[in-house]
Amino acid sequence: MPYLRSVSLGIWVDAGARDELVDEAGFSHFIEHMMFKGTQTRSAFDIAKAFDAIGGATNAFTAMENTCYYARAMDSNLPQMAEILMDMLINPRFDPTDLERERSVIYSEMDMLEDSPDEWVHHLSGKTYWGSHPLGRSILGRPDTLGRVGAGGLRQFFRKLYQPERMVITAAGSVDHNDLVNLLEPAFSTIAPSAPLPERMVPQPQSGAHAVERDLEQVHLCLGLPGLPVAAKERFAFSLLTTLLGGNMSSRLFQEIREKRGLAYAVYAFANAYEDCGMLGIYAAVTKAHIKATLSEIQKQLRRLTTEKVPEVELESAKAYVEGNLLMAAESNDHQMTRLARNEIYFGRETGLKKVLARIHAVTPDELLALSQKLYSVDGRALTTVGPVTQSDLDQMI
Repeated sequence: MPYLRSVSLGIWVDAGARDELVDEAGFSHFIEHMMFKGTQTRSAFDIAKAFDAIGGATNAFTAMENTCYYARAMDSNLPQMAEILMDMLINPRFDPTDLERERSVIYSEMDMLEDSPDEWVHHLSGKTYWGSHPLGRSILGRPDTLGRVGAGGLRQFFRKLYQPERMVITAAGSVDHNDLVNLLEPAFSTIAPSAPLPERMVPQPQSGAHAVERDLEQVHLCLGLPGLPVAAKERFAFSLLTTLLGGNMSSRLFQEIREKRGLAYAVYAFANAYEDCGMLGIYAAVTKAHIKATLSEIQKQLRRLTTEKVPEVELESAKAYVEGNLLMAAESNDHQMTRLARNEIYFGRETGLKKVLARIHAVTPDELLALSQKLYSVDGRALTTVGPVTQSDLDQMI
């Protein structure tokens, strides 16, 4: 991206919470925290001070199938930025004192999540929909598994997951590919291979309802429905379907539930896509008195998608919305860095934006109808609520 002066650099590991055993729940996220706590030659303060000294910003995240460490700085500071990230990833210290301190931080993170019901219901909905499968667990793990692990156990887990064949490095901005390879190769070529990870198990979605009673003003609900894997051939149609249903302010759910009936302030649809499966989610925050009406309207809009073709005008509007979001996001080197990594991990190649846009614009009303009938003419809906509703209340409502 020659018009930029900054570089966004990401080091990705194709492993995450989904690759943990039951007794390892939360280890991937714990390791992500520990990467910033020091190396063999740097303390946690040294790492923070080194990034600040070059005017850079750094962070990381753990997902179900990936873990990413990323940073952004001016192009003139790329060598320093890359060296700090490489040191963190190749020479983590796992100091027992730091580990105990960070364990408490993660416990606080768990408590903070429960204090945000609009976020917590999303975590709980995964368990309702995916059941006992690893995708149904919290990325944060459980207090009992985190409480038992020590520095040695985390170090062993780190060696198991952070394998060279599972690592992808992407960069976007004012950067030359060959220069970046020459900069990173000496350090990353020292990482020793490890035993292959077990193959991921394909989950079986669950149906049912789960209520978590809390003394709140509103009920936060999340409905889980069948979705598609990341690389599914119908992914372009599915993206438009999600947008039409609840992806923006002109979507059917927003217009019917908020604008026309005033049942909720917040209502939207979202997609969680993984290597071999996916889920469409619908979120709303409503009063207890409005739960039935809200669920009824959601079901009505799902039935419409399976029985009526989407009008061309409505479809074209959704295409324009998706295209605009893609093009605006492409102006960010952080986004381009992420897009490169996801393409490499899930497709093994770069997919040009022009090709993606062409596939989106080629979607027809017939394709949307066929996809809707394939996904939503069958059972497989899991409802989760957080708020002033008991399990008995919820069972009676549905």
